[in-house]
Amino acid sequence: MSNRHRSFRLLIVRFMSKLVSHPVKKIMGSIRVPGDKSISHRALIIGAVAVGETVITGLLEGEDVLGTAKALAELGVKSSRDNGGVWHVQGVGIGGLSNPGAIIDFGNSGTGARLITGLVATHEIKMQVTGDNSLRTRPMDRVLDPLSQMGAEVIANPSNKMPFTLIGASDPNPIVYELPVPSAQVKSAILLAGLNTPGMTTVIEREPSRDHTELMLKTFGANLSIDQEPSGKTKIVLVGQPELTARAIHIPGDPSSAAFAAVACLILPDSQLIIHGIGINPLRTGLFKTLIEMGACIELTNTRLETGELVADMKISSSNLKGVNVPADRAPSMIDEYPILAIAAAYARGITRLSGLSELRVKESDRLSSIEAGLKSCGVSAFLEKDDLIIEGDGNKILGGGEVKTNFDHRIAMAFLVAGIGAKNPISIDDHSSIVTSFPDFSVLMGEIGAAINLSQ
Repeated sequence: MSNRHRSFRLLIVRFMSKLVSHPVKKIMGSIRVPGDKSISHRALIIGAVAVGETVITGLLEGEDVLGTAKALAELGVKSSRDNGGVWHVQGVGIGGLSNPGAIIDFGNSGTGARLITGLVATHEIKMQVTGDNSLRTRPMDRVLDPLSQMGAEVIANPSNKMPFTLIGASDPNPIVYELPVPSAQVKSAILLAGLNTPGMTTVIEREPSRDHTELMLKTFGANLSIDQEPSGKTKIVLVGQPELTARAIHIPGDPSSAAFAAVACLILPDSQLIIHGIGINPLRTGLFKTLIEMGACIELTNTRLETGELVADMKISSSNLKGVNVPADRAPSMIDEYPILAIAAAYARGITRLSGLSELRVKESDRLSSIEAGLKSCGVSAFLEKDDLIIEGDGNKILGGGEVKTNFDHRIAMAFLVAGIGAKNPISIDDHSSIVTSFPDFSVLMGEIGAAINLSQ
């Protein structure tokens, strides 16, 4: 697809608002989902400071990732997309970034904002950043505090939210930093800042979080070690100022995107689906572990290693799901998948308790409240107990018939569109423009396997 046609598609989607998901009989087919969003961001960012041309296949061309490419362009990094959909990044090497000529707007991308802020923090660069209304409400202290310890200066409002100005350190300091809560974004921001910092930058995790940054840094040649301490904590040490070498990178399918089609298949009788080339990093598979505990028929085949990441094909069959208790310590491995897990729970028999979900209150929306309200609007019994969500299912079709407020959250939008395919009555969402953030062709791909999702009349 040409850049012009891709831009036109995104423009069309942006101006279309309401979508309706209609009940269908079954889901059937074989598909590939878009490239992993987390890995796509990191491939662009790390490729930007490598030496040589990094060639990326399977890059997710959602708004968030394209925003990262645009931000890097402002920092002097050239990238392009060829007619075959392959991306080429011309790396500038460690320390080679330039002062941006304009304010960098990250839109809705918390990942892009936090990771690039980390990368720039140890360069002598002044960068002004902002985002959309949602991103400007999300906390940045977690990232800005350790970056300030490394020597960066932040000019911001008292809450340290966007917009702010970052003045990178002229003489950055390596730090030893223990994460107060599990966060791959904070960990990654510190490690990326450590690239242009002399000495050893150390991050200590009490609980593991997704490790895509560590795996990709090693792929590009960084001197990085990961050790388990006797206390159970993980110690990650990066030796600063390496010479990273450009690589050919293949992005696996995003398990967060695969989750929507997988749950659609599970909740409809006589359904079968194969999803090819999904990333199955053990720190990302909490949802599928939970679904299997609920009775889901899910089989992994053709497991292999691609550019440092575990990848497999997934076969899913319709299943009679049962309610389960999902422990809080599983959240880091499935933090993005709770909206679609809630839909699976609504179709399951019995009570499902999702515990310890305070982190969902500071995502693209207050995701916890959005899920509860959406379920209730569809006739599902759901309620909150502090940061736990309790969902009561009877193993049958949910009522549906409601309009769900997405609060401009892409995962809420897609989750409730999946809910509609198995409901007694259609389910509509008030706005679907946010879906271009991570899955621009969601409705088209779901249609290929039997879903009926279309514009409201």
